[in-house]
Amino acid sequence: MADLNELGFNTRAVHAGQEPDPVTGAVVGGIVQSSTFAQDGIGQLRNGYEYGRGTNPTRDSLQTQLAAVEQARHAFSFSSGLAAEDSLIRALLRPGDHIVLGNDVYGGSYRLIDRVLGPWGISHSTADMASAPSVAAAATGATKMFWVETPSNPMMKITDIAALAEIAHAQGALLLVDNTFASPYLQTPIALGADIVVHSTTKYIGGHSDVIGGAVMVNDDGLAEKIGFVQFAVGAVSGPMDAFLTTRGLKTLGIRMDRHSANALQIAQWLTGRPGVERVLYPGLAEHPGHELAARQMRAFGGMISVQFSGGAQVARAVAESTKLFTLAESLGGIESLMNYPAEMTHASVKGTELEVPENLIRLSVGIEEVEDLIADLDQALKIAVS
Repeated sequence: MADLNELGFNTRAVHAGQEPDPVTGAVVGGIVQSSTFAQDGIGQLRNGYEYGRGTNPTRDSLQTQLAAVEQARHAFSFSSGLAAEDSLIRALLRPGDHIVLGNDVYGGSYRLIDRVLGPWGISHSTADMASAPSVAAAATGATKMFWVETPSNPMMKITDIAALAEIAHAQGALLLVDNTFASPYLQTPIALGADIVVHSTTKYIGGHSDVIGGAVMVNDDGLAEKIGFVQFAVGAVSGPMDAFLTTRGLKTLGIRMDRHSANALQIAQWLTGRPGVERVLYPGLAEHPGHELAARQMRAFGGMISVQFSGGAQVARAVAESTKLFTLAESLGGIESLMNYPAEMTHASVKGTELEVPENLIRLSVGIEEVEDLIADLDQALKIAVS
């Protein structure tokens, strides 16, 4: 086979880390459920396998696959996205260090950094990552990391990754990009200058709402060594079955994202100007302030849409509770369409802070169903909500 790095995304997603079984020839690798591995003598390991917390063939295959699609040299698979974030921070930062955090990041990330890592000694400030003056004002002499989501959750802001990398590196800091919304298919932050990429693989990478996981990808060998040590020492690793399901989902990521993106664009266009709709937040719309930047650094615009309603929280809640195909649920990125009310669901932890989500906003995770059916579902929900 040719060098995987020279092949296209979908080829890498299907083949990286997925060699046929050498004994049986099975095309799909097995789930190695064992917690421990026989040694041929004291310290004489077979292919480096000793204990499942440290290494596991199913997880190793997934990590090879993740690195290939994100165009990184190293990837680490964790039991959840927040476990990945916690582990990388503890690996790379120390008490007294400071993080500049995007001012509309995922509520769970904010809760982790503010309430769990804050007492440990990690401080933070927030900034509009799309504004260089705002970023500069938020940085301090102790800043060691800039943390950004693009598109952001749920305000759909777009940040220039290459420009932010220059700012971070001039500060002597690292740039971390949460690439969950875009997925590796639509955006490759390391190629744009980011030092670290993090994913909740629960979302688009897994893609079927049936597995929890997280991942960290880096190019730098020194960063990889530190993250790998914490992954092993703390042990928040993905189990073999979770790794297998994530691998299975990742193989179809490209074709799913094409459909998610196409459906979302049509729905965003349809929502624009509808009665009761105040604002549609989707980078694929020409009027979105980050549209041109997103077109440059993304392959397509993704499957996430946020909508604000002129009737306020009452209308937003009514829409969220009136759909039939869009399921009211946490999470995103699955093949089925989901509806979320962030102010009281995914982002309840940021109430009362500057990251507080508007109460008139709902977030749509557009699935791969027939778009005409999804539009009809939203149409009937809107008629109920604004009647």
